[in-house]
Order: sequence, then C-alpha cells, then structure tokens
Amino acid sequence: MRRPSKPDRRVLIGAGAVALLALFALLVALILSGDDEEGEAETKVVTVAVETDDPADAPVGPLGFPLVATRNTTRIGGPDPTADAAAAALATHPPSPQARPVEAAVLVEDSAPYAGIAAGVLAGPPLRAPVLIGGADGLAAETADALAKLNPQGGGPGDAAIYRVGDVAAPSGYRSEHLSGGSAAEIANAIDELRAKLAGVEPQHILVASSEEPAYAMPAASWAARSGDPVLFSGRDEVPEPTLAALERHRGTPIYVLGPPSVISDEAVRQLERVTPGVQRVGAEGPVANAVEFARFSDGSFGWNITLPGHGMVVANAERPLDAAAAASLSASGKWGPLLVVDTAGTLPPELRSFLLDIKPGYETDPTAAVYNHVWILGDSSAVGGAVQAEIDELAELAEVGAGAGGPVGPQGGGAGGAAGAGRDREPEPSAGKGSQ
Repeated sequence: MRRPSKPDRRVLIGAGAVALLALFALLVALILSGDDEEGEAETKVVTVAVETDDPADAPVGPLGFPLVATRNTTRIGGPDPTADAAAAALATHPPSPQARPVEAAVLVEDSAPYAGIAAGVLAGPPLRAPVLIGGADGLAAETADALAKLNPQGGGPGDAAIYRVGDVAAPSGYRSEHLSGGSAAEIANAIDELRAKLAGVEPQHILVASSEEPAYAMPAASWAARSGDPVLFSGRDEVPEPTLAALERHRGTPIYVLGPPSVISDEAVRQLERVTPGVQRVGAEGPVANAVEFARFSDGSFGWNITLPGHGMVVANAERPLDAAAAASLSASGKWGPLLVVDTAGTLPPELRSFLLDIKPGYETDPTAAVYNHVWILGDSSAVGGAVQAEIDELAELAEVGAGAGGPVGPQGGGAGGAAGAGRDREPEPSAGKGSQ
C-alpha cells in the first residue's frame, strides 16, 4: 500500500471541501441559469475553488469555523470593493423567476470612493438600485457577471437602465446616463439632481460628509440608502460651491454634519448655516468611534437610534472606502442597519466592541421569542480577519440572562438583558455627538 504523501503547504479548497470566497452571491445566492427540460427555471449554487499559501486566508480558517458565515455573521469575502459590490448586489437582488425586474443599476468609478458614498442614496427609495463598481477601461468580470444576472430594464421607454457615476465605460446593450464631476462635491451635486428627478420629492434631511477623509464619510452611504437623504461634501474649512448650490435647492431642509471638528470645522459649519440655520453635528474622533456615534444617534426621524438589540449591521475596513458602496444595499434591505468600521484587520476596536456589547441580545426563558442581531462582514481576511469575525459573532450571539444565568451584560446596563425585557424598558441614551453648532 502506498503511504499517503505529506500535505502540501499550499491550501487548495476544492470539490471535497468547498471554499467560498469573494463573490458571496456567486457562492451562496441562487442564480438563475435557464430553463430545464420541464420548462421550469433551474437554479444553481456556484462555488469557486481557492488556492492560498496561508491557511489563515482560506475561507475555512485555522480556528475551525467558516469565514463565510457563522451563527450571527455573513461574510462577503471579496478581495476588493469591486467584488464585494457585485456580491452584495446579487445578495440583495437575487434573481428568481418571481423577482421584480431590476429597474436600474448604478456603476461608480473604481477610483472614486466619494462617488460610491454619494451614490448610496440611489440604493434607497424609490430606485433601490444595486451599486456596482466599474472602470474607464471596462468592467471587471465580477461586475459584468453581476450586471448580466441583474439585467436592469429601465423604468420605462427612454429611461436609463444604468447610471454611470464618474469615469466609467458604458457597457454595451444598456441605455445609460452619465453623471460626471471633477470633484467629490460636483459628483454629489449631480447625484442629488438625479435623486430629485427620480424621487420627485424634497429630502427630509441632508447629510454633509468630509471630502478629505473618506473613512469618516463611509457611514453616510448606508444612511442615504436607508433614508433617501442625499449626501453632500465639505472640505475641512470650506464648503465647495457645488455643495452650496445643492443646499440652496433644498433651503430650509435640516442639515447634519458627519464627523468631528477636526474633519469638518466649525467654520465650515457656519458656512452651511448661512443657507440653513441650526446645523447639527454628529461624530467623534477616529473613524471607528465616528461610525459608532452615528449608529447611536437620533434626532426625530434622522439617525439609526440603535441603542437596543434586534438589528442588522455591516462591518467594513476603513482603509477600503469603496466598500461603503457595497454596503449601501445591505443597509437598505433585509436586516437594515448601519455601516460600522474597523481600522485594522486583526483587531476588533474597543469602541466597536463596547457598542456591540451594549446591544448584545438576550432572553430569560424562551430564546425563540427574543430579538436577534446579524452582522454582514465586507471583504476577505485582509480587510476583516477571521478572529475579528469570531469575536463579532460572539458579541452578536443571543445570551441567556436572568437569575442564575450569568449572561454578559453591557457596560452601560443594557447588553444581553435588552431582548429579555429589562433592556427594552431602558430610555435611549443621549448621543454625545449631538448638538447645534
């Protein structure tokens, strides 16, 4: 009998142990592939074998749990935002015989994170368009494949099926409309004009984000998709003319600034208030804390107001700002929730850990009657590591609380008691980032 050879140091996840990587929708979404012999639509699950030198990078990591999905997390493990956006588009608009046709898709420039952030509003009502990423020289294979499966039809005769934002080549076979601009503020202004044309109504609020620090602006994309509120941009000390022009169109609409004074200064806020007084700021120092603060914030109908369990969330790396475009549709469908960020792949930041612990769900007697948290993870292990995903999963896990249970409780008195009743009676905590300028 031939002795088995020693395992090669290269890890090949193939037919025997299927590795799910990159395009989550190409891996786990049901994909319409045509008609079978009986005339019914056939669906297939497509898997991709992955070869890697590092077991830690394999979809099944050395910790023994799958990096694609855990109990409370689902990873879209793309190597870059282009792959993540394609997967998220199919995950949120899964093709099926009964699915409503996609009216339009958005293609944003692959080197323009601000275009992707501002385009988040088009993933919200009424268009609810999937946001994809393209380039001047054409579409990546992931984007082209997703676009073919989405097959946007246009809303009516003459309506665009694809809205191209920035320097993006027009794919053949689709009627497209081009939105251009030489700066983040110009592109955001053009997107707002399109939003107004499509929606036909004034926005309830306007969110102004930084045009110089994209990591601070990333959470704006998910809120825009959730609410339909446009995202405009400001420099640190000066508000650009295209932003002021957009604000003039919406004079009197409440304005919120995302980010601390080190990102958008008080002087810039004063310039905004010349158009609409009473501008409010929400944010904190550091991209991680800034995103957490925005997730907690509420002011009337503005803000996520996440202070208790029972929510969806999306986590991305602040070094990949175009992942905000991929996150937009995830935040506006399914388990709606804010975009949160990590600043390193291998460590869960303490601010994010504390927030997740505060809203950790719990139950006293019946787990099936509880509420649950679910977290999307964007990017492969170079963006969010497997150990971080494992920790997020544990913090999102439903825990038994009550007499003798010994369940974990958040540092501010909420945490695992929230879903069981005691936490539900808590008044929402005031946001440290809220206040008039």
